[in-house]
Amino acid sequence: MGEAGSGVRQAVPAELSSFIGRERELTALAFLLATERLVTLTGPAGIGKTRLAVRTVRTLGDSEGLDVVWADLAALPERCWEGLGAELAEGLAGREALLVLDGCEQLGEAGAGLAAGLLRLPGLRILATSQRRLRIPGETVFAVPPLSVPTAPSVQPLSPWPSPPPSLSPSVAPGHGAPDPARRFPVADVAGYAAVRLFEERARGADPFFELTDRNAGAVAALCRALDGIPGALELAAGRSHQYAPAQALRRLGSDPLGFLAGGAGRSTRGDAERSLRLASPAERLLWERLSVFAGSFDRAAVAQVCGFGALTPDSAVEALLRLAPGLLADAGQGRYRLPLSVRAYAARRLAHGPAGDGATTARRHRERSRVVAERAAQLWRAGAQREARALALRELPELRAAMNPLAAGGPGAALEIAVSLWFLWTACGMAAEGRRHVERALAVHPAPRPARALWLAAWLVAAFGESHGADPLLVEAWTAAVYEGEDACLAYLAHLRGTIALWEGRYEDAAEECREGLELLPAEPEFGPGREVLRAARTLAAARTDPASVPVEDGPPGGPPDGPADLWARSWVSYAHALVQRHEGHPARARTELLGALRIQFALDDTLGQAFSVELLAELEADQGRYAEAARLLGAVSRTRPRAARTPRVQPTLRARLTPQAFRAAYASGARTPLRELLPELAG
Repeated sequence: MGEAGSGVRQAVPAELSSFIGRERELTALAFLLATERLVTLTGPAGIGKTRLAVRTVRTLGDSEGLDVVWADLAALPERCWEGLGAELAEGLAGREALLVLDGCEQLGEAGAGLAAGLLRLPGLRILATSQRRLRIPGETVFAVPPLSVPTAPSVQPLSPWPSPPPSLSPSVAPGHGAPDPARRFPVADVAGYAAVRLFEERARGADPFFELTDRNAGAVAALCRALDGIPGALELAAGRSHQYAPAQALRRLGSDPLGFLAGGAGRSTRGDAERSLRLASPAERLLWERLSVFAGSFDRAAVAQVCGFGALTPDSAVEALLRLAPGLLADAGQGRYRLPLSVRAYAARRLAHGPAGDGATTARRHRERSRVVAERAAQLWRAGAQREARALALRELPELRAAMNPLAAGGPGAALEIAVSLWFLWTACGMAAEGRRHVERALAVHPAPRPARALWLAAWLVAAFGESHGADPLLVEAWTAAVYEGEDACLAYLAHLRGTIALWEGRYEDAAEECREGLELLPAEPEFGPGREVLRAARTLAAARTDPASVPVEDGPPGGPPDGPADLWARSWVSYAHALVQRHEGHPARARTELLGALRIQFALDDTLGQAFSVELLAELEADQGRYAEAARLLGAVSRTRPRAARTPRVQPTLRARLTPQAFRAAYASGARTPLRELLPELAG
């Protein structure tokens, strides 16, 4: 065998770049090669299939003296395909060898025939790299995963519903939106991730003065997430470090992924995408383009619903997806896939210039599916399946965000319909800031008259930031629209919101009256928004302040009908109200039990606002018992989830009076550094 004739070479290629974050894969692959005759490394372009193969065979060669033959199929001219099998068989006959077929997808269907024919040689094992499975008997598929990337830090404010007492206000707290890459971020929180390590190393190669610092760590982490931890893309981005700081690179990547990732290291992500497209069948090309409407991950059902029309039936779309799957990013064990950023950008460009109406039809079907998903999540929440509702909404959040673009073909009305269906995500699951952005952006371009439901939600989200006066014009407009539209449920929710604001302001009697009015107005089966249990919880909070003796604490929190699902979120707030009453009546142990029950629900729903309120009341209980340092630690633990405009916690003046300034600061700082669960051992597990 010789390089001149076919491109097949005996020598293993030199190391392509640093080998970072693949130690586990290297061990697993070495084990497979010791037990299997055909192992295929799959994954999208740039994921690192070739470099993993290089490192594996070099390691095995050094330790076991393995006889390795390397066939670079990506560089093999098509005129050489026909005689390749015979040439390899002749050179490998009688040898105990490992043959690496690098880039099998380049041969199309011929790659499977080549491998199947060579496996007839008794002493031969084959390691193949490919964007497709070979689909021949005896094949073991090893999907090469992306490098590990930092999870997005949570920065979204939460909002209170039902309302807390006036010493507790809306809060700025973690959520699920995109963090600000310009803010300072501890290097220690991201430096251990393989994607960050690779980016840092390659950035120093392009710019010797590059250094990962608290100032750029957030942007580097965001770049690694945006590039899905794909080594090839990370190296291309890091190679621009001499031109752009990480935050600048992130902006340019967002505006033009293909342009930013062009060139460098003899390749570009656009070139990878074009090569992948050439290898696809017409049906696969069409699906590949239509998949670009998905902003995040998708499953088979979503592909059938959105992409299965015209030349692609739902069934044929799923079949094409399964053929393409090895070249996509996959969520292990979840049955979900996604396109890498640059591939999606290239496919979207092709979709936009494809057959007349195909792109518009795909976008419309995607938008309709998003509307159905949002309504399904709202139905689950109303039915008491609140964990499931939250999980569904978060899983589909990238698609829902795209569908809430008021400048898309669906317009602001369609965007607001989805935003209102997701009211619980903005209110109970720590995402008030993001919800406010979606609603206000759509309302700004909606023609008059604006819908009552969206105005109610906008008013509530504005008030959730402590801007109750800023909510007044929206409350007036929403009430007028609700009367005109005959929206009784909206009128009920507006009364509840006025009661919430009254609670914040210490007008407890007004709050109780507004909550009673809301319950009277609310239909038995509202079409949107929270159920009766939430409004009852708000009334219970008001009663806990105006007439504690009227709150039946022995009855426990509301759970709906005995044989029906419980409204967990409402239950957590009633538990909070019961804790207020128990403390008032001199039963601290019972109050603590109620608060711990509330916290279990608040942790499950990611209601960090509720967590802050419950923990501040726990701090009051600790101070009542003379445990002032413990109380200060609890305040510190929720300091990041309180609103900037919140009043000082009720117990804080007591703590400052009982502790020295140094002791208070030390305990408070200790709490701020400690995960909340560690301060509450009763919640362990």
